[in-house]
Amino acid sequence: MNDFITSAILGVVEGVTEFLPISSTGHLILVNQWINFREPFGKMFDIVIQLGAILAVVVVFWKRLWPFGNDKSAETKGKMWNLWLKIIIAILPALVLGVLFKDFIEARLFTPMVVACALAFWGLVIILIEKLHKDDSVKITSVDKIGYGYALAIGLIQCLAMVPGTSRSAATIMGAMLLGCSRVAAAEFSFFLAIPTMVAASGYSLLKNGTSMNMHDILVLALGFAVAFAVALVVIRYFMKFISGHKFTGFGIYRIVLGAAITAYFVFFS
Repeated sequence: MNDFITSAILGVVEGVTEFLPISSTGHLILVNQWINFREPFGKMFDIVIQLGAILAVVVVFWKRLWPFGNDKSAETKGKMWNLWLKIIIAILPALVLGVLFKDFIEARLFTPMVVACALAFWGLVIILIEKLHKDDSVKITSVDKIGYGYALAIGLIQCLAMVPGTSRSAATIMGAMLLGCSRVAAAEFSFFLAIPTMVAASGYSLLKNGTSMNMHDILVLALGFAVAFAVALVVIRYFMKFISGHKFTGFGIYRIVLGAAITAYFVFFS
């Protein structure tokens, strides 16, 4: 298949799945079973296009995240810097464990069966947490009210997403909800947490493999990056509207069905 077509397809997959609690990495691993790039370009491509999707968060929430400018009061700027400090605290566990276990995880866990098991297991977790989550148990209705201890706890929970198929957004959103956050507050903090996490992962991948790219590779990567950004921009807006009035149960059911289908395929047809 033409590399640019492959890039566009993977960009769409990434843009659609990055912020939904269904695992973008897991979906990319599955799609890569049929369409893929040579290595190590393939792994770098999958990581870097995630940054394209993450930049959509910056665009959508720019006014909430950019603490500079004369149009903001000192109090507003203080809240923004406070939010960024919480985000930095929350990403520390993933940065440390990522450096320690990245190579092991990529070598041992990036397989369709691991993805299938993680999809199904976390599908059950999502359904269970939604059953336990009651409106009267919500203590935190906005990201501004998330404390430093809670931010660190959510960051620790994010580390579970190092297992492909788990979903970083599923782990952080469900973890935040268990700690008493509303669905909207949990989703927003998950989105914000993704910014430095993916900047670090993409930067590391580019430093490690970027020098081996030629102009063709750069153009292919740029296309996937742009497609992921554009698609994610649309998905984020609709997703935030959706969760303001709906539960995550449907995503849990989707994960279980997909996990079962993948298992059946590789057991009976592979």
